[in-house]
Amino acid sequence: MLPDMKIFALNGTMALGRAITADLRVALAEHEERDFEGGEHKARPLVSVRGDDVFIVHTLNGSPEGSVNDKLCKLLFFAATCREHGASRITAVVPYLAYSRKDRQTKSRDPVTTRYVAQLFEAAGIDVVVTLDVHNLAAFQNAFRCATVHLDTRKIYSEVIANLSGSERLLILSPDAGGIKRAQLLREYYERVSGNEAQLAIMEKRRSGGVVTGHLFAGDVEGANVFIVDDMIGTGKTMLRAAEACRQRGANSVYALATHALFDRGCEAVLAHPAIDRTIVTDTASPFHISEDVLRNCVEVVGSAPLFAETIRRLHAGAPLATLSGDDQ
Repeated sequence: MLPDMKIFALNGTMALGRAITADLRVALAEHEERDFEGGEHKARPLVSVRGDDVFIVHTLNGSPEGSVNDKLCKLLFFAATCREHGASRITAVVPYLAYSRKDRQTKSRDPVTTRYVAQLFEAAGIDVVVTLDVHNLAAFQNAFRCATVHLDTRKIYSEVIANLSGSERLLILSPDAGGIKRAQLLREYYERVSGNEAQLAIMEKRRSGGVVTGHLFAGDVEGANVFIVDDMIGTGKTMLRAAEACRQRGANSVYALATHALFDRGCEAVLAHPAIDRTIVTDTASPFHISEDVLRNCVEVVGSAPLFAETIRRLHAGAPLATLSGDDQ
């Protein structure tokens, strides 16, 4: 007999949590969050979790409602509280996992923050971590000793590409060398499910002291519909740089696909730039803090709730997970 399932969504991720539970046809479990003078915080479940299979949905992007560090601390404390009160298993469903970009030392005495975050999750008693499109999959998997489930957007974005590509030649581009594997996997999955050919391209990007350089470009984009794929979009400068390079080389259209829409300061000018036909993102970092006009006219949002809902359903039932994102077996 399976233990009861309880799904919580912490403040700041309630909309996504409700969408996930609506897909599962269950209700969000009730909880309380209180902020105190001096900046301290308390959260607790308002229902019993003893012996239950507990899922905590909380995305870790910074926003006006809370910094990355605030959100991380609240997730850890709430997970530890559920462990304290007898949960049989705790799964953190973290659509956007903070600090995944700092996964190695690039300068003397650098931190490896991805590993430190993993240690915090484990110390709080979290048994399983579920996330979507981390920056570096190998670093993520090596950082955690607890079980991890890494989801990706191959299925989601293959449908988007099929709807937008038309009859012209199709090309998938990685805006830097670090994302080439992500672009390759998307290309392979799209070709397998659609039966259509897609080509691959890559642009060089080097960053030092906040300055981005590199102009090598591999791939023939002339006359093609180009889809630039990345794990996140912040200011959008990386996407725009790649889009302008594609336009200069004769691309027919250019679309930007980014899983996590962090939308940092200055991104609105990039989103509205004519070099990019449209930017497609998921809702892992929603609600978005950009103008409604830019959001409506320049951005398409694809829901991630069905993917997370199916992951939770299979985890709770002990069912296979491999086919969730695009693996055959």
